[in-house]
Amino acid sequence: MSGRVHEALAAARLVDHHCHGVVTGALDRTGFESLLTEGSVWPGISPFDSPVGVAVRRHCAPLLDLPHHASPEAYLARRAELGPHEVNRRFLHAAGTDVFCVDTGYAAERLTTPAELAEAAGGTAYEIVRLEGVAEAVAARGVEPDAYADMFRAAALDAVGRPGVAAVKSVAAYRTGFDLDPARPSEAEVTRAAADWLARGGRLADPVLVRHLLWTAVDLGLPLQLHTGFGDSDIRMHRVDPTHLTDWLHLTAGTVPVLLLHCWPYQRQAAYLAAVFEQVYLDVGLTLHYVGPARSRAILAEALEITPFRKLLYSSDAYGVAEFHLLGALSFRQGLAALLQERVDADELSLPDALRIAAWTSGDNARRLYGLPAPSPSHQASATEHPPSPESMI
Repeated sequence: MSGRVHEALAAARLVDHHCHGVVTGALDRTGFESLLTEGSVWPGISPFDSPVGVAVRRHCAPLLDLPHHASPEAYLARRAELGPHEVNRRFLHAAGTDVFCVDTGYAAERLTTPAELAEAAGGTAYEIVRLEGVAEAVAARGVEPDAYADMFRAAALDAVGRPGVAAVKSVAAYRTGFDLDPARPSEAEVTRAAADWLARGGRLADPVLVRHLLWTAVDLGLPLQLHTGFGDSDIRMHRVDPTHLTDWLHLTAGTVPVLLLHCWPYQRQAAYLAAVFEQVYLDVGLTLHYVGPARSRAILAEALEITPFRKLLYSSDAYGVAEFHLLGALSFRQGLAALLQERVDADELSLPDALRIAAWTSGDNARRLYGLPAPSPSHQASATEHPPSPESMI
């Protein structure tokens, strides 16, 4: 790959506006393979024999001093030899990410904290508060149904008041889908629904309480991230098309930014919403490391067909294995560079415009949206003089 756009994106210090921590302990083959897939590890079918497994062996193996396409056995043996600390350090540094916005709401006890992730990468971290976890903690402590709404609001305010919190997130996609009544529920509706849920127990999956959670998120005033599209088998894919949110987006216009995460296979629907609603933004994180560099350009091309360029953000949604931080960054850099360079070469886009779009999407859009500080001039100069390893960018 060559050209000014490729050079700019290879050297860019990324802002990953949605990701998770990585496992700090040793992983055997079963443990590692379980983290390579959103599904399960089935007998006779290895996640190494999938697009993401092939991408790991092609693009991550050299960071472990192995040849491209190393066998799974050689890959896992070398990973074990180096140990989790060194493996995490290598991949996180090679990703070239300066800022991590970390969702701490899922299986956090086995993962690095935001501070630990940032330290391993030589970057900075912020926290994303998952609101379903806040609600479930309120229920676990014990609360009367008629006090639930006030207790949840107070707990959410406490959570977002912690130092370093940048946004909130909902996994309504997993619990109910988006085909919900868009209106704010009444106090009586919330009390009745809370009584049913508290008596029943389990995860927050009541449609009225999920609606209440989304409206509480609006009241908190921070950017709201929403998982959209691709996920594990809890998802009912036909119910997580983000266009189901259209009426709710009309009702919440002028309030908080809404970040549509991941989006596949609904990246075109998400692009439509970003094109017609001021508050809507999107990324194609998670998707990028599962399709790998080989298909990232196609996914980004669909996401950018009609999306305003100030509305696309970068995320990895990396979880568990540090390889996904590298693959997400690599897929984004290569896919976007190929897309923009092609348009420059065809005279459909000027080089200055392409470089501006690259800078916006790789970090500036997220910094503006979340109110994050600009990178220091010395850090920008260092990134230009010492870009990520060429091996990790090829």
